[in-house]
Amino acid sequence: MTKKVRRTFTEEFKQQIVQLYQNGKPRKDIIREYELTPSSLDKWINQSKSSGSFKEKDNLSPE
Repeated sequence: MTKKVRRTFTEEFKQQIVQLYQNGKPRKDIIREYELTPSSLDKWINQSKSSGSFKEKDNLSPE
């Protein structure tokens, strides 16, 4: 039985993944293609939306 190694991802990688998602690439395809967990993908998407850590325009608050 192989133990799954926890991988670490760079900000750039996360940004590229979120960008793919935002450009309309299906979630399941991203997960399969990059061997990600659904929770990781969701977390990055949420981080990108809420903190604006991936995109400068997201630093503006909705108000």
